[in-house]
Amino acid sequence: MYKLLLVVALFGCALAAPTNDDVITKFLTNQDTDGSYAYDIEQASGIQIKEEGQSGHYARGSYAYTSPEGVPVQVVYTADEFGFHPQSDLLPTSPPIPEAILRSIQYIQEHPTPEELADREVRAHQI
Repeated sequence: MYKLLLVVALFGCALAAPTNDDVITKFLTNQDTDGSYAYDIEQASGIQIKEEGQSGHYARGSYAYTSPEGVPVQVVYTADEFGFHPQSDLLPTSPPIPEAILRSIQYIQEHPTPEELADREVRAHQI
């Protein structure tokens, strides 16, 4: 009975063991007393994570992996008091402004309303 339990336990451990893709192949980290830090991590599966920064002030880094569809994904980012700013070819972007809208904006700038003219005059005296 104990032999069967031992075999089942060993079989369970073998199934739960990490695959070669989960193995961390690179792990570098640095934390200084002034709050600056850096780390660089890579896995056998190709996942890469890098970041450096000043705790509570800013960070910049990148991460890369291969999507389930086989597409390589790479994101470079910064984070500061203005927020998180990722950059990647795979992130969605807004479409270009239509030509008609650009012409409308130009017309409005060239032909201000009386209220806009009055506002400009008030602002000119404030400075």
